[in-house]
Amino acid sequence: MAIGKPRANKRSSGISCSSAVTMAVLVTVCVLGVWMLTSSSAVYPSTTTQINNLRDDTLSDIKRRFVKFHRKIPDDASKDKLLDHTTNASVSEDNHSDFLMDVMKNEDESKSHNDLENIQEKGKDYKLQVDESSGEVRFSNIEVEPKQESMGNDVDDDAESLNDSDAGKQEAEQLQEEAIEKQEMEISTTVVKDSLNGMEGEASAEEEQKQITQKIKENTMTRGDQDTGNEYDQQSDMGNQDDKQTEPGGEDDTQELEDNKEQESVNEGKEKSMQNQEEKEEQEEDKEGESQQGRSSQIPHESETQVDQQEDQKERQEEDTNGTSETSKVADNIDMYGYQWKLCNVKAGTNYIPCLDNEIAIRNFHHWQHNEHHERHCPKETPDCLVPLPRDYKTPIPWPQSRDKIWLHNVPSQALSDLKGRPNSVKVTGEIITFPSAETRFTHGAGHYIDFLEEAAPEIAWGKHTRVILDVGCGIANFGGYLFDKDVLAMSFAPRDDHEAQIQFALERGIPAISAIMGSQRLPFPSNVFDLVHCAHCRVPWHKEGGILLLEVNRMLRPGGYFVWSATPVYRTHEEDIQIWKEMSALTVAMCWKLVTIKKDKLNAISVAVYHKPDSNECYHLRKTQQPPMCELNDDPDAAWYEPLHACMHEVPMGETYRGSHWPEEWPDRVQKPPYWLNKSQIAISGKPTANDFIADYEHWKQVISKSYMSKLGINWSSLRNVMDMRATYGGFAAAVKDLNLWVLNVVNIDSPDTLPLIFERGLFGIYHDWCESFSTYPRTYDLLHADYLFSNLKSRCNIKSVMAEVDRILRPGGNLIARDESSMIMEIEKVLKSLHWEVNSTFTNKQEGIISGRKSIWRPSIYTAPFLFE
Repeated sequence: MAIGKPRANKRSSGISCSSAVTMAVLVTVCVLGVWMLTSSSAVYPSTTTQINNLRDDTLSDIKRRFVKFHRKIPDDASKDKLLDHTTNASVSEDNHSDFLMDVMKNEDESKSHNDLENIQEKGKDYKLQVDESSGEVRFSNIEVEPKQESMGNDVDDDAESLNDSDAGKQEAEQLQEEAIEKQEMEISTTVVKDSLNGMEGEASAEEEQKQITQKIKENTMTRGDQDTGNEYDQQSDMGNQDDKQTEPGGEDDTQELEDNKEQESVNEGKEKSMQNQEEKEEQEEDKEGESQQGRSSQIPHESETQVDQQEDQKERQEEDTNGTSETSKVADNIDMYGYQWKLCNVKAGTNYIPCLDNEIAIRNFHHWQHNEHHERHCPKETPDCLVPLPRDYKTPIPWPQSRDKIWLHNVPSQALSDLKGRPNSVKVTGEIITFPSAETRFTHGAGHYIDFLEEAAPEIAWGKHTRVILDVGCGIANFGGYLFDKDVLAMSFAPRDDHEAQIQFALERGIPAISAIMGSQRLPFPSNVFDLVHCAHCRVPWHKEGGILLLEVNRMLRPGGYFVWSATPVYRTHEEDIQIWKEMSALTVAMCWKLVTIKKDKLNAISVAVYHKPDSNECYHLRKTQQPPMCELNDDPDAAWYEPLHACMHEVPMGETYRGSHWPEEWPDRVQKPPYWLNKSQIAISGKPTANDFIADYEHWKQVISKSYMSKLGINWSSLRNVMDMRATYGGFAAAVKDLNLWVLNVVNIDSPDTLPLIFERGLFGIYHDWCESFSTYPRTYDLLHADYLFSNLKSRCNIKSVMAEVDRILRPGGNLIARDESSMIMEIEKVLKSLHWEVNSTFTNKQEGIISGRKSIWRPSIYTAPFLFE
């Protein structure tokens, strides 16, 4: 009589009994058979033959596993161990039980080292039969009705691929037979072992019944868990189908097994396989609202790999056993939202910038003549790991106090090695780094230097005529930090340098900056946009290679703009400085730059040269020699994303409809007034005339920010300083918050219409970027990121998880994300943020659009990625 009714799912087998009497009789027969095997009398020939065959098959399987796991043929010592039980032609009556125990031990060890192979092995359901004449216990296959396609396909993947041909069918049958033989061995040895333990303990018939049936259920359930990767149920209606297949009178026995299992789950020493099943059944009970008789089969989620699911379930077992102290370990693996996060395992550590720390790409450069090693070299696959936090990281000091001091532990330790020995620069006092206004470049303070420049060239007119500037080789960014007092935005940049940490200092202080270098490629800015370019004590070789770097400055500088140079060749008389000055003077004359003035600052003991870029093409046409040459007509001056430097000059735009032919309106009028070159004959992004669209965009963002963002998103706007609009169009968001005590970097995506020149025209600033790559900034850089329909525009090109990892990287702990997007994308973003342990402040969605506000936490996973992935 069969004691188990097959389930529709072959991965796990249920047990139901017709009656307790039947079970008792069966147990008695089983015990009798075992006793006959272990008695001093002769072993039945049929039993001896079966065990010998089982031994041979098991030994062959162990050899195969040894070769697959170790990738080699067993050596002599290993062969001796493997052949330990094969010296005799048959299993004697004294060693046959020991042999079975060794088989079980080898099988368990093989399971722990071959998870992937266990996943691929899939058995069938069986029923237990007793030969009344011989007392022999056998297992035979049960013919199971084919399952519906929605329940999943449990046939071995290798067998499926072979069924298309006759040879494939034979191989598939062989694979299935091997799986059957392995499971027969496991179940039979488990029954024998449990029966022996029951006899030694003189257990009652009722206790032996429970032990044997429970062990069989554990064995089949454990094998099912290993095959499926410990996945959760997908279809709750399988329970009803299994109930119909249960024989009459078996429901009470099934309920009794469930009760026993729930009681055993309280014990800390229960086996992990029972923990897996207990958790699954508890989750199913919560889902269905009540306890069910006859559990449904475990249906795996096909969206996750089986190996990942095993790791996930293992972490959940540890959490159940050890309590809430293991919460972080659960989050290391795939969580309830379907995401798995790990820490970046790189030399850069807490200051990882993927596109600037790509050591593999950097090693491939044979020479660094043009500082290629400091330029962008992004990994082929954008990392989706999380950057660890520095030890003792603290909430940044708010502006304007942060201009003068920051927390010591918020910047890389490499930069602090010699700070105490540098006079008139940064100073370390306890846990504070201070930035005096009077530093090496500006002995009597940056404020004095700024006033001195305006006295030397009054037409600069800080904050009115001159609004947006570029600071080359910014140092610790004192110049840009003190220009805020003049209503001037300065974009500071310097190469990645952990020893000096100039850019990280600037950003931690709340001063705009990016990691970049003037090397072999154009900077990611449009042409004719900066009102002034500044270089104080910078060591850029402007005069080298035909002046190619100064020609890049000429491309970005607005016609009629100024270049301010206060380096040593301007005022020192060393031979090298004199030679550089001569070459620089010849180059600027050939470029038609006018030397406005050379002014000496007696307090700082320096001199400044101020140059003016022409606002017409007259000088270009009158040059005797066309060096540097004029650029070809097909050379787009605004092409700046991975565009090599061009040693040429573009003509000045002329005419009322061309951008750059006139100077913009004075600040602050220019921020809200449409530029002169926006005429109604041009079509904007939305299809409206650009001038009208410009005005409508500005009014839209003013209303959204005042009525929604300020009060309904749970954001403390007074604590914000560094802000980025990740998908700016006309810069309306930045224009609407211009009166707040913050600055906004507007990012124009490379696959979007080029509206960045318009943003500069308004007296704001921005940069080109592709969010399928990492941004050129240190981690923990911004207080707020604003994304307007960014993610839905990226999903066809980028890995959204990697984009969200980049969002997490550049946001400071406690920083905020505001995302407006399609409703479905907002719901997906919410899942990602919760998997990152962010605080979701608010979420609003309707049928077409949604908005979400999230706040970054200090949570980090506890495991690292493989180090070779990000070297």
